[in-house]
Amino acid sequence: MKHNIAVTKIAESKVNDLDFNNIPLGTTFTDHMFICDYSNGEWRNPRIEPLTAIPTHPAAMALHYGQAIFEGMKATKDTHGNPIIFRADKNAARLNTSADRMGMPHFPEDLFVEGLKAMVSLERNWIPPSAGSALYLRPFMYADEAFIGMRAATQYKFIIMASPAGPFFSKRIKLWAEKQYIRAAQGGTGEAKAAGNYAGAVLPTELAKAKGYDQVLWLDAVEHKYIQEVGTMNIFFKIDGKFITPKRDGSILDGITRMSVIDILRDKGFEVIERAITIDEIKEASKTGTLEEAFGTGTAVGIAYIQEIGLDDEVVHVSNESPVGLDVNNTLNAIKTGQTEDKFNWLITLKNELA
Repeated sequence: MKHNIAVTKIAESKVNDLDFNNIPLGTTFTDHMFICDYSNGEWRNPRIEPLTAIPTHPAAMALHYGQAIFEGMKATKDTHGNPIIFRADKNAARLNTSADRMGMPHFPEDLFVEGLKAMVSLERNWIPPSAGSALYLRPFMYADEAFIGMRAATQYKFIIMASPAGPFFSKRIKLWAEKQYIRAAQGGTGEAKAAGNYAGAVLPTELAKAKGYDQVLWLDAVEHKYIQEVGTMNIFFKIDGKFITPKRDGSILDGITRMSVIDILRDKGFEVIERAITIDEIKEASKTGTLEEAFGTGTAVGIAYIQEIGLDDEVVHVSNESPVGLDVNNTLNAIKTGQTEDKFNWLITLKNELA
């Protein structure tokens, strides 16, 4: 281990109080957190300590100017009970891409991975055993300097916390194509995993839910016709035997699950095209019967099968089944649980107490 990560363990774990068959979404957290502080131009004092509230000055710059970014990851177990972390290097790199856009310092990518390994190894008993469940990992960085003024902060905290999670969606989902509000525009922060992107999505998502939909399908900021992504997912459409997903243009997130699904689809012999795609094209494919299926991809949701898309006063039917999406989901889960060969070399498997 290159970095010296100090570990202070909790006196008694709360894991025995958790019903793994009934995990409340986003409200249950493990015993510990990883913390590292940034000041005077360097990251220092990496440590794991009991999870607790963090003192925050009312003038902390993240609260006023929004310098806050995060990642989402999952840890599972293989058939031998060893914890597995999926593509941690990609999350480490993407965090720093977000940091670049938000004027924040890079976090050392090797320390990012070492911190994750230490946390997951320590919290291995919190990994749910049931299929489709996992230990959700939330690395995040925010400006905690006490200063009122518009500039990049000089002090930050990087934290990793963890939360056991069950399957996100248990049914096919409905999307609302949003034409009034936007998620991102050229030159904006759409490709960064910045907290503010999600804050701006809260109201449109609540309005979509009030209409009976599960999430928002975001369209471009100028013409409101080019598909970008879904609220917590990238999106794929199967049209006439080929998979199409919106190309990365600075306005959509470079999803780790997205890139993994592209590799899996191509490995299965499907053509995957990354290009601009309009909502009108999807409408026409639905009418002609060439729209065969669609699904969203993301760390939290895994693969979410799409039933229909609401647009203005009409409903675009997608499909009642997603055979390829189901197959890809099964393949992805089998890789993450060590039930099939990791031919892409995506996994970190932990075998020692503090690997």
